[in-house]
Amino acid sequence: MASKPVDVMVVNFNTAGLLQPMFDALRRADSERLASYLVVDNASRDDSVQRMAQVCPEALLLSNKQNVGFGRANNQLLAHLKGKYALLLNTDAFVAADSLQKTLDYMDAHPECGVLGVRLEGRDGDLQPSCRYFPTPLNVFVGRTGLGRFFPGLKMVDEMNWDHASVRECDWLPGCFYLVRREVLDKVGLFDPRYFLYYEEVDHCKRVKEAGWKVVFYPHTTVVHIGGESSKSVAELEAASRQISSYQIESELLYFRKHHGVAGLALHMLLVTLGDLVLALKALLKRRGWGAIQACWRHCRATWSLLFKTRYASQPTR
Repeated sequence: MASKPVDVMVVNFNTAGLLQPMFDALRRADSERLASYLVVDNASRDDSVQRMAQVCPEALLLSNKQNVGFGRANNQLLAHLKGKYALLLNTDAFVAADSLQKTLDYMDAHPECGVLGVRLEGRDGDLQPSCRYFPTPLNVFVGRTGLGRFFPGLKMVDEMNWDHASVRECDWLPGCFYLVRREVLDKVGLFDPRYFLYYEEVDHCKRVKEAGWKVVFYPHTTVVHIGGESSKSVAELEAASRQISSYQIESELLYFRKHHGVAGLALHMLLVTLGDLVLALKALLKRRGWGAIQACWRHCRATWSLLFKTRYASQPTR
């Protein structure tokens, strides 16, 4: 194995205060294995660019004039890769001292593994969804409406009822710690630039598996993921959860059209509408107030609006 086999890829957006502890954890892990630090700042409004110069002066830093989204920002770094592997790491994810050694050793020993993820825990030690099933129109509907008891055996996206102590193949992995073989990137690429936020890793893992590699959950090291810091920054800048929701709705539409075809997209739209009716009925029966019913209407209206704005989920709005 090369002495410096891995490039670390980081996309930062308004998380200046996390840069020092995140890079400190990386250096404690095994800086001798790191070929380069590659960072994109996605038009932060805090002092992230200045802080990066102090925290990691050796990093290659690309500073965008506008926020181009998580996937496109990562794609900007592909031309600068040097090593055998690329590690995508969120600024709110902190590796353990053994994370690099164990995951790189596993990848070296298992050439069929294209993407590797690890056990994720919150700051209080709570287990986070670390190994996920692909979304489908049905399991997204069931997840939103809470009707799981009527669909026994259905694999839910964030299913937690499985063995977290064993290495296992899975559908897709969260992008906060996302170790990818360089050969995969050369043949499959990285993220579809049409996804501004959300579904980038889902789509990528699907393409990786279709190309013949495995996507693997590796539980023998833990990364602390405090979660959502970049999304919170988006919410602050874009005036809130409604905007974040629109990102997710749009990416969901693009994904289902791409991987489930027109029929799958039509089924998704039917189930979105039905799901909002179910949730509105629940709100009415449980006397949650008019605001809860209006929220269902706004979600349904936003989804149909984005369907048309994306030309039936064939192109992004951004």
